[in-house]
Amino acid sequence: MSTAYTMQTAPKALFDYDKYWASCFEPAPFLPMSREEMDQLGWDACDFILVCGDAYIDHPSFVSGVIGRVLEAQGFRVGIIAQPDWTNVESFRVLGKPTIAWGVTAGNMDSMINRYTADRKIRSDDAYSPNNEPNKRPDRAATVYCQRCREAFPDVPVLLGGIEGSLRRIAHYDYWSDKVRRSILMDSKADMLMYGNGERAIIDVMHRLAKGEKIHEITDVRGTAFIINKHNKAAKAKFVEIASNDVDTIGRVDPIINPYVMTEDIDGCEIEKDKGNTLAQYQGFQKEIVANPIVREGDQLDENTQIVQLKPAQSKAIKHKLPPRELAVIRLPSFEEVANDQVLYAHANRILHLETNPGNARALVQRHGERDVWINPPPIPLTTEEMDYVFDLPYARLPHPAYGDARFPAFDMIKFSVNIMRGCFGGCTFCSITEHEGRIIQNRSEDSILREIEKIRDTAPNFTGIISDLGGPTANMYRLHCKDPEIEKNCRKPSCVYPGVCQNLHTDHAPLVQLYRKARAIKGVKKILIGSGLRYDLAVLNPEYVKELVQHHVGGYLKIAPEHTEQGPLSKMMKPGIGTYDRFKQMFDRFSKEAGKEQYLIPYFIAAHPGTSDYDMMHLAIWLKKNGFRADQVQTFYPSPMATATTMYYSGKNPLAKVARYTENVDIVKGEKRRRLHKAFLRYHDPNNWPLLREALKEMGRADLIGNSKQHLIPTYQPKGAEGEYKSARKKNSTVAGDSLKRSGQTVQNKNQHKRPQKGQVLTQHTGLPPRETGEKRPFGGKSKPKSKARG
Repeated sequence: MSTAYTMQTAPKALFDYDKYWASCFEPAPFLPMSREEMDQLGWDACDFILVCGDAYIDHPSFVSGVIGRVLEAQGFRVGIIAQPDWTNVESFRVLGKPTIAWGVTAGNMDSMINRYTADRKIRSDDAYSPNNEPNKRPDRAATVYCQRCREAFPDVPVLLGGIEGSLRRIAHYDYWSDKVRRSILMDSKADMLMYGNGERAIIDVMHRLAKGEKIHEITDVRGTAFIINKHNKAAKAKFVEIASNDVDTIGRVDPIINPYVMTEDIDGCEIEKDKGNTLAQYQGFQKEIVANPIVREGDQLDENTQIVQLKPAQSKAIKHKLPPRELAVIRLPSFEEVANDQVLYAHANRILHLETNPGNARALVQRHGERDVWINPPPIPLTTEEMDYVFDLPYARLPHPAYGDARFPAFDMIKFSVNIMRGCFGGCTFCSITEHEGRIIQNRSEDSILREIEKIRDTAPNFTGIISDLGGPTANMYRLHCKDPEIEKNCRKPSCVYPGVCQNLHTDHAPLVQLYRKARAIKGVKKILIGSGLRYDLAVLNPEYVKELVQHHVGGYLKIAPEHTEQGPLSKMMKPGIGTYDRFKQMFDRFSKEAGKEQYLIPYFIAAHPGTSDYDMMHLAIWLKKNGFRADQVQTFYPSPMATATTMYYSGKNPLAKVARYTENVDIVKGEKRRRLHKAFLRYHDPNNWPLLREALKEMGRADLIGNSKQHLIPTYQPKGAEGEYKSARKKNSTVAGDSLKRSGQTVQNKNQHKRPQKGQVLTQHTGLPPRETGEKRPFGGKSKPKSKARG
């Protein structure tokens, strides 16, 4: 998708704001974390203090670095309070009182996902903390930090951002407490939530606060949410409220058709052509009392304020006459309703996802008790010039010196990598990237990317000439976009590549091939690897790209994510069929052979995803054995807040289609025994899983798969020492290779043979990968060139 918008919606560029007076100070080597550092910079106070659940790493891949540097470039004095002691309010006063606002984020990850595994077990590490130490942040860190900021200095506005807040902007199912929780705005007491990538919103809000506007007066910034109160209620009185069930229909893509007009209504096009720009032209609207109005009787309003509400139309044609999007707000079912009705919950989640395109999304409102949570439309994506502006800021690209020699696994993973884009239009239902960053791809320019590679070469400690990744949320969506900006603005599809690649999607990978060639031609760069996940359904449309990738940018293996082989779960994931994987594998093998290289694919699979039956997992296990795969570790479906698959998990309904009580029920894998069974099918070769699998196969009527020949899935016998007691493949809840060994007194080197990928080995998502070139000392020992034996 492109970033073309009409002048009506085009926002002010990030670099066009007049800088705040503190721009007279030079950029800080590192943003201060102490009073002493503030004194060295000549500051008497911070204008903005960011409280973060991660350690402070001054790098564009980390929230404290990117938000801090963006605001510094606007002339604000920014301080960082990283991983404070949340039990002591004094930890939030170490930098004094911010003159303009607090900023709060749980960090790069949701604090609950960061601390708990998919089986709700506490992890023993934290990749975003010094030396991988756990327990540096509280559960629901964003909420706790906001409350402490309010306690420290009650009169300072609290601005909440980051992925934890972003994915909790409405009432949401919480996997860890197994219930629907309120919007995070209700519990955190934050004045404003900024969802998605927050540069555009935070810059606008900070400048307006600096000019004297009150936080409750700022209600029109895209990508923000807040609680309606007596101060801002009048500002929203001009909006026309629409019930969510009136817009749950997807229309065909046509520039002149309102996307909410049902295509089966022939008069839809004529209605759109005749539509004017004023509410007076909408016959179906009049002032009347409604169940959940934004403004109630008795409220004090400006004398010129007119209250309008939707009245059911009397004719088929009139019912489709919706107000202009900029004056419409969709009323979602209330928190109380979705908390007690799973069908309404699924419906609300579906509407939220349908209203995510910045080109046509409308405001949403949801009642919580006696108050309303108002959610403005998503932010307009950054242009290429703005992306360059953000990534070219003077980052130190290192952890703050206060951490000394501490290691940060999350930083070690990306310190020699370059982010070339944001966003993803894949729409995988188990992933939160689309909900957070959006479907529209935001690209950096070639020059900006190449400059960053040169900066890594010239300044990064221990750089050996290998760039570990040139990618983003996905490896190969750089400069891919919708062919028609008008179609893009009207589109409400959740994915551009499911059930097939959209005919309106520009899929040419030539700009990416050109970027690869220029990057590897930089003097001092020995190799450019691609570590981001690859969309192979897009890659197979571009054989030249696959050839370029395979012959020059694969370090022994390439990770891709078919996730499953069966259509049932794949349809609920919105992933392509396994046939597309087979076509890509053929291309991968052919081009590897032409280059004289022994290279392998490492596929990811997910167990226990909604829509997966026991038979689906059985067929996946058969496919794995037939193709010689043995999964080393297994990723179980993790219900993250607001993801579409999480809605399936909680409600048992499929929000990819219109939701009603009579519509499709989704098979949900719940309960420890069944989740264990699905994981056991992925690890069919593990003797500890054989008793469980034998029992299940007999119950499924597939005892024919039990036997002692190569054609059988599992044997009839049980090896000595393998008594069938379930053992997790993950000995420790660690996401970083080698860390659990250090705690047990062993070394990574003496486990080297065990950790290397073997023939047919499969490693799954979020559980670590076999060794390959990363640009520094190899964590698994051995020589510089990996010799992976994984059969793909």
